Amino acid sequence: MTNLPSSLQRAINEFAKLPGIGPRSAQRLVFYMLKRDAVELDAFSQAVEKLKEGVVFCSSCHIMTDVDPCPTCSNPRRDQSLVCVVEESMDAIAIDKPGSFTGVFHVLGGVLNPMEGIGPDKLKIASLESRIKNHELGIKEVIIATNPTLEGETTAMHVSRVLKNQFPELKLTRIARGLPMGGDLEYADEITLSRAMEGRRDY
Repeated sequence: MTNLPSSLQRAINEFAKLPGIGPRSAQRLVFYMLKRDAVELDAFSQAVEKLKEGVVFCSSCHIMTDVDPCPTCSNPRRDQSLVCVVEESMDAIAIDKPGSFTGVFHVLGGVLNPMEGIGPDKLKIASLESRIKNHELGIKEVIIATNPTLEGETTAMHVSRVLKNQFPELKLTRIARGLPMGGDLEYADEITLSRAMEGRRDY
């Protein structure tokens, strides 16, 4: 039986750990990279090696950035009274891309998932409460824009319950159903995201 060189097999195993990449896709990627010249491979290697360098999380909204506070939070033209709550940084970037949302974000850092041991204490929910409580300009509306999955809906319900108890005067809305059930904000098109944001409803 013919075996691949151990260096190739190790690379395939690492690529296969990436989300959405199976063993066959990992193998194709490794063989593709094997055909690149040394300069390209070195550039790729350097980019991966330095991936975490310079990446920080905004102390206000927790989005991945290279400055703290992030450009969105420090932008005087953004509506600081309107906060959109999302699961991950990529969701915030996706919502912001169409240019129709003028508020700021709050990244939870995931969703509730008891099967994986992710409870409310693992998410940035307490940070959101503190942010609303201490905000100088006064936060008037919180849009809950978690993904339309079972975990996303559960997280949305929990966040809304917490905020309603703490801040009964606060306007709470949920992003409209312009997104397919089981979909991810990161991969939605700009028109769908714009309509979903415009059609948000009271929670």
